[in-house]
Amino acid sequence: QVQLVESGGGLVQAGGSLRLSCAASGRTFSDYAMGWFRQAPGKEREFVAGIRWRGTRTYYADSVKGRFTISRDNAKNTVYLQTNNLKPEDTAVYYCAADSTGRRAGSSWPGSYDYWGQGTQVTVSS
Repeated sequence: QVQLVESGGGLVQAGGSLRLSCAASGRTFSDYAMGWFRQAPGKEREFVAGIRWRGTRTYYADSVKGRFTISRDNAKNTVYLQTNNLKPEDTAVYYCAADSTGRRAGSSWPGSYDYWGQGTQVTVSS
């Protein structure tokens, strides 16, 4: 069983930055592919970024390429999402997700992930 806890969300002005963190419990975190998704009110959950278990490859939605960076520290059982140059359309609840097979890194389908955090709110004001 894996538990994921996100933190780092908040209110920021357009053009600002936030660093989101996702702390995972479980001894096999380093085997998991990880992803970040977001969901705005009235919209479906959408893929933001993903990373392989070794962190050797990363994946991004077109809407965040060049602005967001996903990374992980397996020694700390933590995955990060650095968000820069934030826009009002980035406002959403951001969720961390884990794929226990480690083989679905970068998948944009929420069903590829076995475990989810509770989410952290990011609000970007114009």
